[in-house]
This record gives sequence, C-alpha cells and structure tokens, in this order.
Amino acid sequence: MIFRRAIAVAALLATAPALLAGEIPPDARRSGYSFMGPDTRAMQDDDTSNPGMLFVLDGEALWTKKEGSADKACADCHGDAKSSMKGIAARYPAFDRALGRPVTLDQRINLCRANHQHAPPLPFESHDILALSAFVAHQSRGIAITAGDPPEAKPFVEQGRHLFMEREGQLNLACANCHDDNFDRHLAGSPITQGQPTGYPIYRLEWQTLGSLERRLRSCMSGVRAQAYDYGAPELVALELYLMSRARGMPMETPAVRP
Repeated sequence: MIFRRAIAVAALLATAPALLAGEIPPDARRSGYSFMGPDTRAMQDDDTSNPGMLFVLDGEALWTKKEGSADKACADCHGDAKSSMKGIAARYPAFDRALGRPVTLDQRINLCRANHQHAPPLPFESHDILALSAFVAHQSRGIAITAGDPPEAKPFVEQGRHLFMEREGQLNLACANCHDDNFDRHLAGSPITQGQPTGYPIYRLEWQTLGSLERRLRSCMSGVRAQAYDYGAPELVALELYLMSRARGMPMETPAVRP
C-alpha cells in the first residue's frame, strides 16, 4: 500500500503545474469536509451512520470508569464533560507550563491518568485513548479552533511550520507540496485536501477504524519514503500544533469521516 502510494505521489507531481510559493491565505482555507463527496459527508453528518460515534460512546463510558490506585474517574475531577470539556479540544495541542512544551490531547489524558488517577498510560492508537480523545473532542464540535494562540506556543508553531515546508524522504517532498500546492487534485483516487485537522480523531474508511492525527502524519511520511517520527515525538506535536493553528477559526467536527 505504501509503495503504491509513493508511486501515485510521484506521478501526481510529475504532471502537476509548477509548485506554488507560500501558505494558503487564511480566507482561502477549507476543512477537508468540503473536499468530500456527498456519501462521505452524509456519513459524517448523521450520528447514527457515523462509525466514529461508536468510539465516542465508548469514551463516554470510560469517562466515568474509576482507574488506577487512586480509584478515580475523569468525571470525579471534571464532572459532566458536556460542560467541562466544551471548547477544550479546540485549543490543543496546548502549552504545558510545567513541562515547558505543548502536549496533545492524548498526552494530556495520559498526564491526568499518571498525576491524578495513578494509572498507567494508555498506549498510542489504542482503542481506549482514541475513545477518550474522541469523546472529549466531540464536546467541542461546532466550536472554533483556537490552538496556537498563547505566546509560549509560538516557537513550537514555527517549528511545525518549518517541518511542514521541509522536503524529506526518498521522494524529496514536503507536506506543503501536496496540501498547499496541489489541493483539489486527487491522489490514488482520493481528494487531496488542505490538511486542516478539524475532525481528529477521525474515522478513515481506508483504516476501517478511528485514528489520530499522528497516525495520519506518520502515514504521509511513509508515503514519501521518509523515516516517520515515533508517536509522541516533539516533532509530531509541533506539526500537529502548526496544523491546528492554521485551521484557527474553523469549527471542530470530531469525529470526522474521510476516505
């Protein structure tokens, strides 16, 4: 699959017009939803058809489940997520002053588990971490993204921008070559979007499950034959922060559905 995608990327860029310079202007930025066909949009819009909602329901159950030696649930500290978590995911990755760096929503959940529940971390891409993240993020559906606003986050936003523009891998391509320069085209039959991460964790039909933005970024890196960063790596967090910051003002859609 990765080999075929690499060939498709090379073929796309071989026939593409000269690469454009610069980022997409803020007023021209669009959610990936706008690139989807009517069937995919309908699946996302209907909660009874959206397969990502099954994870949201599991996350709701995990929210009230007591964990760790502290025998505490998320709800014991945060109460009703519908009010306490409203708008929270829209500002993640968020700067953690104690750590001196931004953390993703998944990392925040695991920090809460360690510090307050005295429970072991949930593995990246595990069902439970995705379910909890989807449940929390779902409470912000329709709320405008504000990630990257605090002054302390700005250097990490710039790091993410640099990584987004930097060519890598055997195909010598940057994220921007697809998502800034060739959006509205197609790659291996799927639409190329602008890469605005408005609906993560998302349900991808290709994966037949829910997945994080880090999984998507790692897949792109493998697609251009680059060494993918490990889950939780500072580089992936910076990339996620940059992407969320450039989607500032767009409404959260979690759980989104994509091909």
